[in-house]
Formats: sequence, C-alpha cells, structure tokens
Amino acid sequence: MPGQTPPYLLHYAPDNASLIVRLALDELGVPYRTVLVDRSRQEQRSAAFRAVNPARKIPALVTPSGPIFETAAILLWLSDTHGRLAPGPGAPDRGALLSWLFFVSNTLHADMRALFYPADYVAEANGPAFQARLADRIAAHLTLIEDMARTAPDWCRAGIPSILTLYLACLLRRLAIYPKAGDRDWFRLSDYPALAGILAELETRPSVLAAMAAEGLGDTPFTAPTYPDPPEGVAL
Repeated sequence: MPGQTPPYLLHYAPDNASLIVRLALDELGVPYRTVLVDRSRQEQRSAAFRAVNPARKIPALVTPSGPIFETAAILLWLSDTHGRLAPGPGAPDRGALLSWLFFVSNTLHADMRALFYPADYVAEANGPAFQARLADRIAAHLTLIEDMARTAPDWCRAGIPSILTLYLACLLRRLAIYPKAGDRDWFRLSDYPALAGILAELETRPSVLAAMAAEGLGDTPFTAPTYPDPPEGVAL
C-alpha cells in the first residue's frame, strides 16, 4: 500500500557483505529501506549501530521480529520466511545446501577477511607468508565449490538464483578486485568455469541491475568487476 512502511531495514555499506543481502531482498521482491553505515566515519563502531549489531559488522537487517546479523543467518532467515532461494526445512537437499552455505560463510569468507586484513591476525613481519598461505587455502576452497557446482544442484547452478549463489558471486567479486599483497593476478575467474557461468547469468538479473545502480558497481560486477563508484558512502 502507498505510504506503508517497508518491513525490512538494511544497514549497509557499498560493495560490502550487505550487497549479498540486498540482492536476496530484491530477488524475493520484498520491500525494504536502506540505511548507510558510513565506514569512512567508522559508524559501524557507533553506539547506534551496536544496538542493531553488537558484533559491529555490516550487514544488519531489522525485521518485524527484531534485528538479525551475520550474513548467512540473514540469508537463511529470509529464505525460510519467504519460501524461496533455498530448499525449505524438510526438503531432501536442505542438508547439502546448509553444508555449502556455512562452508562459504565460516571458511571461505572467514579466510578472505584474514587475507585482506592480515594486520588483524598476525604481526606485520609475518603478513606476506600468512597471506600466501591463505591464498592457497582459498584456492582449495574454491576448487571444492567448483567441483560441487559442476554437478549443478538446483541451488548452485546458472539460471536459478539462490542464497548460496548470491553469496558466492559477491565473494568472487571481491577476490577479483582486491589484491593479495599487491598481486592482482593471483585469482582468475576463468579457473572456475562452472562458477563463472553462474556469475554471467546473475549479471542479467533485475536484482543485480538494481544493485549496480544503487551501489555503483559498473556494467560487469561479477564477470569483470571494477572498483565501485557508489552514489553515497565509501567502499573500503
């Protein structure tokens, strides 16, 4: 109804993990509003944001049932609430989807954080060796995911968006954009053809087209990504 308050409020920063949640909300077709968390001003550390997400990380989603944080938790809650983008509770392939969703969240995404922010994990002198080891680990993770994607389950194949493929697309975007110890050639999407096909299909989706405009992601945000030029806020 006109003038009705949307049920969801997404706390986001451009080209951050909140992009995954934005895509899921648009794929589901549910109305929502966004609130910029200005990372240039460290607003994720503010008392106001801590009231929404005590872990002080982006994203957070305010729902009629209260705030939710952690990307995988938000995605799973949205999927279960709206009955789309993943096998539902009791579906035969629910366990497989959950296994890969949490592997991506707890293993791949976690290692990527350490790769891009090594100073948060090791002394500066150990940083290059630490990053090199993480790059090898991430390549191994992606090989496992690529092998799974080649079997083309419904929740990880081209043409059928899911919370898993939306998550993977945004992580692969970051791997392509941000260097490892100054090396921009360490990651090549062409090494993972099944995943590359999924990303190419996603780029034609209305949800991705909307996100491209909202966050300044360029014309090929997944297959040949460039640094974002957001209309508000900064991507760090």
